[in-house]
Amino acid sequence: MNTPSTLAAFAATLAVVFGASAGAGRLVGPVGAATPEAAAAASADGHADGGHEPAPDTAPAGGLDVGGLSVAADGYALRLARSTAPAGRPFRLEFTVTGPDGAPLVEYTRAHEKDLHLIVVRRDLTQFSHPHPTRDDAGRWSLPLTLPEPGTYKIIVDFTPAGRDSALTLAADLTVPGPYAPAPLPPPSLTAQADGFTVSLDGGLTAGRSSELAFTVRRDGRPVTDLDPYLGAYGHLVVLRAGDAAYLHVHPEESDAAGPEVVFAADVPAAGTHRLFLDFSVDGVVRTAELTVHAGAGGDPAGGSAGEGHGEDGHS
Repeated sequence: MNTPSTLAAFAATLAVVFGASAGAGRLVGPVGAATPEAAAAASADGHADGGHEPAPDTAPAGGLDVGGLSVAADGYALRLARSTAPAGRPFRLEFTVTGPDGAPLVEYTRAHEKDLHLIVVRRDLTQFSHPHPTRDDAGRWSLPLTLPEPGTYKIIVDFTPAGRDSALTLAADLTVPGPYAPAPLPPPSLTAQADGFTVSLDGGLTAGRSSELAFTVRRDGRPVTDLDPYLGAYGHLVVLRAGDAAYLHVHPEESDAAGPEVVFAADVPAAGTHRLFLDFSVDGVVRTAELTVHAGAGGDPAGGSAGEGHGEDGHS
């Protein structure tokens, strides 16, 4: 499981949502295949059959927003400077977002105090971080990074070009060569530990409708009422779907209270297993609570909790 200590070069932080509009994230598009360069690198490095990414256990459903599993959309494209990276050693991640004219994008509309939000996640959802890159005048984004283990990592960017009303979410694959087998997900649970804090979830995911997710943060059994504001909010939730690492559309509920409860609404296209990553800050330090939740079928509002009949990997 990834922590700030395993991704030492990450400035891992989190605010209310990853996305455009007042705290909105977005499910990241059709199932994204690796770039040809990354696929070739993986083949050349001799990944065994057990190193293939797991097949999706859910399929996108109509009616709810799905996007960002593709490397390009609406004339914009995510271009990584490299397709492979070393395991356990520092390197510099560099990328550009190009516009319809083919030139690097340099003008953005800020959302949550950032021009662009970045998620780095291994496709088995066991390594996750939300670091903050910087951009030079030529439009190239970069940051120091260390990826602890081999595998295929998704580089997900969420941004709004200047003059555009809606955000875009693009994704590309970065291969870390070496022996790799997808790790099983932790079983579904309504509580998580994060650096001495306990985070509990009230609510669950239900396919085909908006689901309320209320998180309560405690330390030593006592409610935390002094959450730090970060990127303009008291918490940031990323929800990723198992199988394709699709990114779920999440809205925060507005509140002036600095805890202990942080509430979100999540739109779930289809039943299946999801990973929830809640970042919150106390005393200037950002922690990430990680939970596995199963989204029940429509009409089964209880199906999104840590339900019955789920195996150790969190799947039905």
